[in-house]
Amino acid sequence: MLRWCSPVKTDLAVLDIADLVPHRGAMSWLDRVIEADAESLLAEATVRADHLLVQGGQLSASAGVEYMAQAAAAWAGYQRHIKADEGGAARIGFLLGTRRYQCNRAAFRVGDVLRVQVQRLFQADNGLGQFECVISIDGAEVARASLNVFGPDDPEAFLNGQTP
Repeated sequence: MLRWCSPVKTDLAVLDIADLVPHRGAMSWLDRVIEADAESLLAEATVRADHLLVQGGQLSASAGVEYMAQAAAAWAGYQRHIKADEGGAARIGFLLGTRRYQCNRAAFRVGDVLRVQVQRLFQADNGLGQFECVISIDGAEVARASLNVFGPDDPEAFLNGQTP
């Protein structure tokens, strides 16, 4: 079971999700961050009818992995924010893999309010990390997974094949 975030000093209501994650437009799926600390983050997202992957009022449950990944990205963005090491914009990272994604439904419905919690299990100096993630609706857990991620110090150099 994931532990809930401890109280934070930063007023999260004033933080725009765009300051924490690099996703923009239709690819930005989180609405807001509710709580965050040094080890975890709780975000919220409402499944909307105009979501790019919604069909017939439903969003495939496999999309839960992306909600989890964006919450992990928001955690990383929040860490940069509180350390005043933002470097201008939220930095890109990479989802390397998902382990044991389990969801007790085939789809999320338009109007569902997803609470997405991520807890850092480890983070190495080279940017590799792992998060335990849970999605809840109305207080009930509906999905769970572990995500392996990579956040290079210099994403542009990494994408161009340059190594430190």
